[in-house]
Amino acid sequence: MSLKVYNTLHRKKELFEPIEKGKVRMYVCGPTVYNYISIGNSRPIVVFNMVRNYLRFSGYKVEYIQNITDIEDKIIKKADEE
Repeated sequence: MSLKVYNTLHRKKELFEPIEKGKVRMYVCGPTVYNYISIGNSRPIVVFNMVRNYLRFSGYKVEYIQNITDIEDKIIKKADEE
């Protein structure tokens, strides 16, 4: 089964072809940890984990990186208030 992805530049679905044969690299923006996790925060975690698992199951070697947003001044201020 082939994987099709939506190319926002060309506005159409295209057959997925990795840059390096047999290898896929993924970078996913993770949650901003400023309060309790919500559905909006957790959706990308779940969706891209499923994509990663599908690609692995399909035989690709997957390098998966997900960031967690750094704590900044407004998050520290909110923590101090609580």
